Amino acid sequence: MAEQNTTGSTTAGSIEVGTAGAGAQLAGPGTGRTAVQQPIDARVAVKPSFDVNDFPVPHGREEDWRFTPLHRLGGLHDGTAAAAERGEDKVEFALPDGVTAETVGRDDARLGKAGTPVDRVAAQAFSAFEQALVVTVPKDAVLTEPVKIDVRAEGGVRFAHVVIDVKPFAEAVVVLNHVGTGTRAANVELLVGDGAKLTFVSVQDWERDAVHVAQHNALVGRDASFKSVVVTFGGDLVRLHPRVNYAGPGGEAELFGLYFADAGQHLEHRLIIDHDTPHCRSNVAYKGALQGQDAHAVWVGDVLIRAAALGTDTYELNRNLVLTDGARVDSIPNLEIETGEIVGAGHASATGRFDDEQLFYLMARGIPADEARRLVVRGFFAELLQQIGVAEVQEQLMEKIDAELEAAV
Repeated sequence: MAEQNTTGSTTAGSIEVGTAGAGAQLAGPGTGRTAVQQPIDARVAVKPSFDVNDFPVPHGREEDWRFTPLHRLGGLHDGTAAAAERGEDKVEFALPDGVTAETVGRDDARLGKAGTPVDRVAAQAFSAFEQALVVTVPKDAVLTEPVKIDVRAEGGVRFAHVVIDVKPFAEAVVVLNHVGTGTRAANVELLVGDGAKLTFVSVQDWERDAVHVAQHNALVGRDASFKSVVVTFGGDLVRLHPRVNYAGPGGEAELFGLYFADAGQHLEHRLIIDHDTPHCRSNVAYKGALQGQDAHAVWVGDVLIRAAALGTDTYELNRNLVLTDGARVDSIPNLEIETGEIVGAGHASATGRFDDEQLFYLMARGIPADEARRLVVRGFFAELLQQIGVAEVQEQLMEKIDAELEAAV
């Protein structure tokens, strides 16, 4: 991949050190208007609430919504979806010994511990869900098989709430897979107890007309390790908002992501890592490929290192591979540092076209063009897929990447 900005792509970023008031002028793509980029701490400081009425209806001029085509949200942002016909989910589980899955009511005390909605859609999802799913991995359990949660949406509007609670010193891999169709808003809570290790894999493999908006809240305990792997293929519009907070020193968070946007798809990933605790670490790496007219990917990575977060070590990376004309990428890594007493901090973003020279090199050695293209894209994504650590899931996702490429031939 040629690491450069290309026609149809935007790469912007900022590093603010020791300030909370700086802002940059960034134009929204194709909107003809200018938006003022808020500093990260201002966005983090937005008052969270479980009440949808505490958030104004977005109109597309707001920093957090300027890339999102609101007319394609199916009314999730303005309340009309809440009055629409409710859809049904079919949920299947594969639970290793000792792991429990419960359906609980809205008043269950375990809900809301990992985080609170920070925008209107997430608050709407919390206000409207009827029952929540709580999956618990007991203390000290070391799972040798993944927990699998397969969600099939059957159309209509659906609001969901999921809690993954990994107790202290437990180790688990949890795979949450989404298929089917409909309009869906959800909150996912990820509680990682002290000394625990959780790998959370969220796969969005929706039908072409689906809409999916979700906030993922992770609370990482003392000396705990959290790994998130987000994989997004399907859907008309998918907007995911992973957020990480630390409950004690020594916590580690790794956020990996893979997305493949086809013609007309809008895939948006917005991350916030809030380092407010000393001696914690974070690492972010998201990669995307795009093909087809009006394929659009948005990636915004916000990392805030607060004054109290001494000894923080963090890095974030976003890379995009544009396979055809007509696709667009908006990539914005942001890093804000309020203390100089850190181990390290940095960010990078690169967007480039498919490398014709590399393709020619492979073809000159007798590899057909389609196979050469497949090898390049496979290699681009392979490192991230290996982070899942479950061979069966990795193979299934690589097959999906191959299918995406074959569909474009």
